Amino acid sequence: MKPITLHSDAHQVLAIKGKSFYWASHFLGRKYRHRATRLYGFCRYLDDMVDEEVQVVTAKQNIAQAQQAILLGSSNQPTLTNGIDLIKQCHIPKNIVFDLIAGIESDTKLVRIANEPELLRYCYQVAGTVGLMMCHALDVKDSNAKSYAIDLGIAMQLTNICRDIKTDALVNRRYIPVNLLGNIEINDLINPNEEQASIIRMAVDSLLRLADSFYQSGEKGLVYLPLRARISILIAVRIYHDIGNRLRSENYEYWHQRIFVSMLRKLVITFSTIVAVCFKSHFWFRPKHHDVALHESLHTNSHFRIS
Repeated sequence: MKPITLHSDAHQVLAIKGKSFYWASHFLGRKYRHRATRLYGFCRYLDDMVDEEVQVVTAKQNIAQAQQAILLGSSNQPTLTNGIDLIKQCHIPKNIVFDLIAGIESDTKLVRIANEPELLRYCYQVAGTVGLMMCHALDVKDSNAKSYAIDLGIAMQLTNICRDIKTDALVNRRYIPVNLLGNIEINDLINPNEEQASIIRMAVDSLLRLADSFYQSGEKGLVYLPLRARISILIAVRIYHDIGNRLRSENYEYWHQRIFVSMLRKLVITFSTIVAVCFKSHFWFRPKHHDVALHESLHTNSHFRIS
């Protein structure tokens, strides 16, 4: 695996592998864009330890070594050193990073999600944690922000899972809960027949509606961010949310082609988002309370506890 050794390398990784975030990062100031790029590069590196490694045993060893380096606070691997430095600089709690690693490591096992609570815990581990780390990278001091950061991470991960059902099935991973799919096997997700497609459509619709509830909640917490970061994150969120809307417009048929947001569409979303925030009260005023019911399933098997 090629290491991400410098900020320019992390910047390139973000541009190639995180197009929505790369586009939105242009609206961050220099300081926070630099931190966000480093954070993305670090998290992506950890994820690639599993996704780009053919041998499961090697992937597990790599993850274990990375976790040990983070625990000790030092490494001779440039990318890990960069991430560890960022953790120290931004005072990111290590237990949040370890929750991320636990989610990534779970992909080395047979991935067969049983139900929505299990799926939401996974989404917290691999994406909600990134939202929490981003809060620290953006110098967010108010602890009330963290629940909303988790919501946005979960929402985007749910969208990502719905878009990549075929891609994941091709590597023998199924994140769509079995309670939504019934007897549909993983190979059927790649090229479903008419009856299977009908069931899959209902499952994807259910998860996208669940994602909508997390998007709606998460956006209410953007007010805790610095103003430029507020706009940048909202643009990234709206672009990602549009992937789900595109899936709906394609009748949830992900198996024909991978959904993406075109550059023209990103421009339209960016412009409409900037205009819309002028009239969104929750963009300027802090919410009275968070919908704690959204997080009921996240407390099990996680180091992090939402207070």
